[in-house]
Amino acid sequence: MLLKLMKEIAADRRILLLGYGREGRAVCRRLMQAGGYASLGIADAKEITGAPAGVSLHIGADYQDAMREYDIVFKSPGIVLTEGHKPEQLSCRVTSLTELFLTAYRSQIIGITGTKGKSTTSALLYHVLQTAGVPSVLGGNIGIPTADLYEQITPDTVIVTEIGVHQLEYCHVSPKTAVFLNLYEEHLDHYGTFEYYAFCKENIYRNQQPGDFLISGQPGLPAAGDCKAEVLHFTKDDPAADVSLLNGNTALYRGETLRLPDDMALTGVHNRCNCAFVYALAKRLGVNDADIVRGIRSFHPLPHRLSPVGTYHGIRWFDDSISTACETCIQALDSLPDTDTVLIGGMDRGISYQPLIRYLVQSAVPHIILMSDSGRRIQEEAPQALKPRLSYAETLPEAVALAKRITAPGKICLLSPAAASYNVYQNFEKRGEHFQALAKE
Repeated sequence: MLLKLMKEIAADRRILLLGYGREGRAVCRRLMQAGGYASLGIADAKEITGAPAGVSLHIGADYQDAMREYDIVFKSPGIVLTEGHKPEQLSCRVTSLTELFLTAYRSQIIGITGTKGKSTTSALLYHVLQTAGVPSVLGGNIGIPTADLYEQITPDTVIVTEIGVHQLEYCHVSPKTAVFLNLYEEHLDHYGTFEYYAFCKENIYRNQQPGDFLISGQPGLPAAGDCKAEVLHFTKDDPAADVSLLNGNTALYRGETLRLPDDMALTGVHNRCNCAFVYALAKRLGVNDADIVRGIRSFHPLPHRLSPVGTYHGIRWFDDSISTACETCIQALDSLPDTDTVLIGGMDRGISYQPLIRYLVQSAVPHIILMSDSGRRIQEEAPQALKPRLSYAETLPEAVALAKRITAPGKICLLSPAAASYNVYQNFEKRGEHFQALAKE
């Protein structure tokens, strides 16, 4: 179905791929497989290697100007459209792999978004479905371009798709089944305001239709009239809620409950909330409780998400490099009460750090090592009562070296930056890998 739709859209038209990373390459392969276009171009700020023969290349700082030469533009998620290149300012149609994939398979897709928890929830749901023998695939923002799933999809396949805000920004199609986990300040360097960031996130349900289904974990969303689907709300510790986590250990879905396994590898109440979402989705698909428990118990947490690194130099190290917001750092500290030292800081994206500062003032964590740009800002904004527990290290190696000197034996040193990594590292995975290597040195 995807190739057929691609061929219909591309027929006799000039097609441009804006961005040539993992997703751009996947779209290119499928477009060339589908054929039928008049011409194909690739535009990227960086030098392109491995481009197919016969494809026009537009490289350099002004690469977005090439959009004016084409009829259809497939924008990769990480590309920020500059002034003069927004869809409403151009005659070309700006679309994406996400929009095309949702159009092709909307009724089969469970689309999962949220500022935090979407990767774990998506991967856990997929694992539970696989454990239960339900035909299913996993892709999207989790690192698997949906174009690469094409051969695995049949009419009976459940398609679990993690959808990030960059994929939703210009998307005009919503999945039949949608999950909106939560909403915190994030990516303000890209979106400018929290209001616009939230607006883009809400595209996960904005174009749903009667007969569709949404689970929302964000209070107040969707607003009245903003969603045509059947809406269920998640509220923690509410036995009357549609979906809930009760007492930190029991998932609830429409009056049915499931005691979560005590020996599950996922750590923290926030991950047990993710399990409650998965319970509701799996029950809707007809999975029995025994298979759900078996899937949750056998699920291995994704890397760099409250991951134990091991005990080195008498210190227990934990890697939570995925943490790029205040709330995730708070959740990590709540989940690990033995934390003696926490490493916080990274790229400053303009979010407010007051919620984290207020939490740290009340917390018992004795050693708080701040790093890089956002760490410097937290240090400046911290009240006098917090300053005796603060230290500053410009880089992660300096912070780990300091942590080795001050962390009490047998206690935890936690990396939970509450900030993006891009000012130093390619991504949070590279930051986490570096932290692990430094801890083991």
